[in-house]
Amino acid sequence: MEAIKIIRGIKYRDAAMTEIGMLEQLGKYDRSRSSCVQIQNWFDYRNHICIVCEKLGPSLYDFLRKNNYRSFPIALVREVAKQLLEFMHELRLIHTDLKPENILLVSPEYIKVPDYKIMNATDRLLLETRDVAQKLNTGIHMHIAEIPYENQLVMRTKEIDHGTVTYLEKIDFLRSNLLAAHSVWLNKPEIELFLKADVKVSHCPASAMRMLGFAPIREMLDSGVCVSLGTDGAPSNNRMSIVDEMYLASLINKGREVYISGTTNPTALPAETVLKMATINGAKAVLWDKEIGSLEVGKKADMVVVNPFTWSMVPVHDCIANLVYCMRTENIESVMCNGRWIMREKKIVNLNEEEVISSAGKRASNLLARAAIKLPERMNCL
Repeated sequence: MEAIKIIRGIKYRDAAMTEIGMLEQLGKYDRSRSSCVQIQNWFDYRNHICIVCEKLGPSLYDFLRKNNYRSFPIALVREVAKQLLEFMHELRLIHTDLKPENILLVSPEYIKVPDYKIMNATDRLLLETRDVAQKLNTGIHMHIAEIPYENQLVMRTKEIDHGTVTYLEKIDFLRSNLLAAHSVWLNKPEIELFLKADVKVSHCPASAMRMLGFAPIREMLDSGVCVSLGTDGAPSNNRMSIVDEMYLASLINKGREVYISGTTNPTALPAETVLKMATINGAKAVLWDKEIGSLEVGKKADMVVVNPFTWSMVPVHDCIANLVYCMRTENIESVMCNGRWIMREKKIVNLNEEEVISSAGKRASNLLARAAIKLPERMNCL
């Protein structure tokens, strides 16, 4: 049996490193290797310290036994933690954080995982995807350089100088139809590779602050790379609001400038740039800028109606600054897509919103039950 212990969040980093040091020392002096936990590896994944133990010591075994631990069914692991499963394949382990205690027992015979290379794709899959997309004149979406470990893994397994972007250029994968989500851990030469190939980037500031890091957005924009805005998925961004992402993008990148240079720069990522990232750059990112992304004759009638006369947006001195820095989701009155109203006067018109919300709540409860997740009681709710 093997196990992975997850120590969540940067606030516990010092404690995690102390624990790693103690376990390593115990293993060093345990000549019989019979009584204590032996560390196989440890790594930093999305600001969580992950301690990979190749052998269970008595204390860890007792902890697991008292908490009625067992391996998760294969279908559940595949459904809820597919991306993490693929990520962990290089260590021949399975990890999921479905349980609050964050330890999962893994047997080597428990599951056979395909031989994924760059995180979750073989070279053949990448290159054939490139060729098919080119033939069909469509785009490719791929999460790239999200975390430091991704670059470290690629450097180690592919024997290259830096990371994912460098390797994708080496195999001739970078193209103008590639949308690179996140792109946090890029160096200057890799930004130039993006520019040369006309790769588009989707910047997800909420997700970045939550678990990924500070992407070099100003450097990309200054070099001429097309950077758009995204929300990432619900697990890493609970709000899923492009309005919030505009506000966060303007802040996170100004804060990054302070961190890098030691001085403030309020002009870093100005409001006009952020609005372009949310509109026309978003259209360019999905190869639709000839049809959407701006209000022009001949383009599809996509429109958002904003009411600025509420407490959050008055007074309106600079309408663009107000949209980026002051607008909230409740300021949006109506939304039109391709000439069709999707929301009119704050009411969804093409489906029953109450039924959708009710169904989502029931499905979420069923998913928790199937996963045997019991959330801690934090406060009394009426």
